[in-house]
Amino acid sequence: MKGKVYLVGAGPGDPDLLTLKALRLLRSADAVLYDDLVTPEILRLAPSTAQLHDVGKRSGAKNITQTEINFLMVALAGMGLQVVRLKSGDPLIFGRAGEEIEALRQAEIDFEIVPGITAALGAAAAAEIPLTHRRLSHGFVLLPGHLANDADTDWKQFVSGDTTLALYMPGIDYAAIAARLASAGVGPETPCAIISRATMPDQQVELTTVGELLHVSSLPSPALLVVGKAVCLARGRASVDDARRSLSMQISQAIFPQAQGLTDQG
Repeated sequence: MKGKVYLVGAGPGDPDLLTLKALRLLRSADAVLYDDLVTPEILRLAPSTAQLHDVGKRSGAKNITQTEINFLMVALAGMGLQVVRLKSGDPLIFGRAGEEIEALRQAEIDFEIVPGITAALGAAAAAEIPLTHRRLSHGFVLLPGHLANDADTDWKQFVSGDTTLALYMPGIDYAAIAARLASAGVGPETPCAIISRATMPDQQVELTTVGELLHVSSLPSPALLVVGKAVCLARGRASVDDARRSLSMQISQAIFPQAQGLTDQG
């Protein structure tokens, strides 16, 4: 009798941000295949009798290949086990769920996808950044950090003055990212936020601009970079230097044009 595989999103790290369904499945799992970014606090929710398989990456080095992960999922489900494939964030965003879905379908293994809060949403909420705003950002784009070193990718197709960009796992070469953003037409005064270990007790948020990204020190992984005018509304933004406050004033005038009209009239 075949078992079933659940592709489950573990959220950005805080166990309280698991969905009720994810929690229920984790607590009843026979086997859990988890990524490295899944926190120990979440793993402790699995039964003591469950098999735990670390199938993640460490500092970019593969602990196991994707082919081996696919084989392990199929093998465990073929033994009649309930398998939870636990991924950080949402399984359908930069989680290689597509490849795993193909393998499960080919093996005729029953599966179900359980969405989770993706890193961009968790990080933005933790830093109080609205990813969309009716006067500052009409949309947002999610990109993997490795695109910063991909010379064949034109970032102009992803960024614009009214778009918020969320860059997953930006690494430590912020100078390269700043250069790619500048070449795509993003102004040096555009606000940025680097959110490290979002939603966790040791979370850090670094507020800066595109022009000053190259001076930013590396923060603990996992980190996420948010770029766009809406970042000016992040918590603590009022403490930035005069140049950044000037940008915030420009944006405030865009939000409240009637107030600017009153000022002009004295």
